Amino acid sequence: MSEVTPLSDRVAQRRTFAIISHPDAGKTTLTEKLLLFAGAIQIAGSVKARKASRHATSDWMEIEKQRGISVASSVMQMDYRDKVVNLLDTPGHQDFSEDTYRVLTAVDSALMVIDAANGVEAQTLRLLEVCRLRNTPIITFINKMDREVRPPLDLIDEIERTLGMGTVPFSWPIGMGKTFRGVYDLREDRIRVFRPGADRVGQSEDVIEGLHNPLLDERFGEDIVHARNDIELVRAATPEFSREEFLAGRQTPVFFGSAINNFGVQEVLDALVDLAPAPLPRVALQGPVAPDDPKFSGVVFKIQANMDPMHRDRIVFVRVCSGRFERGMRLRIQRTGKEIRPNTVVSFLSQRRELLDEAYGGDIIGIPSHGGIQLGDTLTETIDPLQFTGLPFFAPEIFRVIEVVNPLKTKQLRTGLIQLGEEGAIQVFRPTLSSTLLLGAVGVLQFDVAAHRLQHEYGVEARVLASPYGCARWVTADEPAELDKFLAANQARTAQDAADAWTILTASPYEMRVVQEMWPKIHFHTQREHAGLTLSRAA
Repeated sequence: MSEVTPLSDRVAQRRTFAIISHPDAGKTTLTEKLLLFAGAIQIAGSVKARKASRHATSDWMEIEKQRGISVASSVMQMDYRDKVVNLLDTPGHQDFSEDTYRVLTAVDSALMVIDAANGVEAQTLRLLEVCRLRNTPIITFINKMDREVRPPLDLIDEIERTLGMGTVPFSWPIGMGKTFRGVYDLREDRIRVFRPGADRVGQSEDVIEGLHNPLLDERFGEDIVHARNDIELVRAATPEFSREEFLAGRQTPVFFGSAINNFGVQEVLDALVDLAPAPLPRVALQGPVAPDDPKFSGVVFKIQANMDPMHRDRIVFVRVCSGRFERGMRLRIQRTGKEIRPNTVVSFLSQRRELLDEAYGGDIIGIPSHGGIQLGDTLTETIDPLQFTGLPFFAPEIFRVIEVVNPLKTKQLRTGLIQLGEEGAIQVFRPTLSSTLLLGAVGVLQFDVAAHRLQHEYGVEARVLASPYGCARWVTADEPAELDKFLAANQARTAQDAADAWTILTASPYEMRVVQEMWPKIHFHTQREHAGLTLSRAA
């Protein structure tokens, strides 16, 4: 492609989206198959088989391969139909929801995967609420139609009632489970016939034109009769697809299929290119920033240590918000004013990397770092003040003390915990009157992952022990002297987190309310976005 291509055209080629779902809905499998159909990989990995020689491309951590779950978001870039597609696979388990929430701030659309047997589940609802806060457009894929599942009309009705979104089916299943025959394309008036089998890409399709084609009755009998009745009901009850409603997050196109059998994957991939928006303006304290603004800017939404165990590296993931990135260009960390000049910036296909020469608004780039960059940091090529907003940190609800088994490994333990805290994998607090680090999390499984990573990535065996704390709030004050007074009076239960933000710890929410009543001039926050910036007050 010519170097004279206008910046606005480069940006328009980008599609950046996240895949979200409840655990076990088939999200990581679908991720694998999207990469397969786009030609980014040649054979799909096994997600569930723990002893399999292949694992999902997006599951690169050792613990993910052992447990068959995603515990960290993965970033993948691929080319498809003259578009650059940035795909972010997120953890489905609610214990890792903080990582997912932050990833959702870096995308322009989302692909929601629903298990056709279970319908809308709890974590799906939570993640959708995060998307709704940002009016993120959502495409829905109802998965596992090759199994015995719920009637599709019930699923459509549940999506509308539970999620509060209008649905517009773009395809409709013919049968289910052992009698799953294929899907009808409501827009093209044709049926793609289902042929089970893994990793079939590029084979000739079995397509039958027209819903009332007599050939359908010969091949499918009663199944096509029932499907015709459902399709007539859907056509009568469903509004026309509105791109405006979709982009506002109020309407979702719906597709049916079976990710494990590659069925319906091509349609979803095409919809992401055709329907999902190009990069959108990003919100900053100074005002919105357009992606085709000529000056480079980006926001750090993820930090990952030890993606390459051989080099013990630390990668800072940056959403390019505007302009053009060039390898070796000078960048300013707005929080500290420090300049960096990254020469080994990379793009990803999970843990596989490619050295990157340039990137544009909407792209996700990885910058190797030895520290000094935090989650939520804004990077720019100018000295003009700029701070992007919306990257959430939530007050932890569960706390543990961590104790090293071998005292000679104390330094490695501290190094490992600080790095895990900086990347947001778990929240790490440094108590004012103690040298023992305290861990905070929104889910118990986060502690297991932290202990596993300490042992396998830092060579530290540690015990995770009970903590007396059960509630935390970040604290600020309008007057610095008032905050100093509060911290001095509560030294026994104050701490600083990975971003040096001050925190008060109590045994229970009741005790926290008592502290709040005693200190009316102190602000107590359940959420923060960035060190010293934009904290949300507790109700």
